[in-house]
Amino acid sequence: MKLPFRSLRATLPRLQPLVARNAYATQHGSQNTASKRRAVTPFNDNGHVPWKELSAVEKASRATQQTFNFGLVIVGVVLTGGVGYFLYQDVFSPDSKTAYFSRAVDRIKKDPDCLALLGDSKEITAHGDETMNKWRRARPIASTLKTDARGDQHLMMHFYVEGPLNNGVVNMHLTKRAGHEDFEYKYLFVDIKGHSRIYLENADAQASGQERKKIKLFGASFN
Repeated sequence: MKLPFRSLRATLPRLQPLVARNAYATQHGSQNTASKRRAVTPFNDNGHVPWKELSAVEKASRATQQTFNFGLVIVGVVLTGGVGYFLYQDVFSPDSKTAYFSRAVDRIKKDPDCLALLGDSKEITAHGDETMNKWRRARPIASTLKTDARGDQHLMMHFYVEGPLNNGVVNMHLTKRAGHEDFEYKYLFVDIKGHSRIYLENADAQASGQERKKIKLFGASFN
């Protein structure tokens, strides 16, 4: 059934105030909801409030929080990288002090003269200087790394070995000449009380021997 045109025109004016009231109620409700939420600060922002609903101050607060969080991530990455670099240089690198210490201990455990005075290689242990801590792992290895006027690097190390028969003191000196990649032994020896020094490496003695060979001519030695 169709309403007469006059009846429709008479109904429209009565509907307009109702629509206006509903629109006002909706807008007023949204404003109440926005006014009831907590103000966003750098300390309570959880990201749930959309960016477009933030005030200028709240936007600045969120930007500050995100900048701070990003800074923490950067600091964490830098610290992690620094620790990793330190571990590699001091422990895992083939040129680390720990690597040269381990190689020296292995050589001592394989040397017949050392084994004759220290005892079974399986029972030989090595450690650094004595400290107040009773745990052997807390005994640091004394070492120094210096560069001389010519640019040559000198790595010197001092530690102790203990065996079932005797104890000994180990001294080691390695050099890396400028422009070279590898360290070379200058000396590596073990001192055991009451016995002669045991040299595993002695570059000075080798150099002296080579010089003596050079000045020997036709079976005669010249000093």
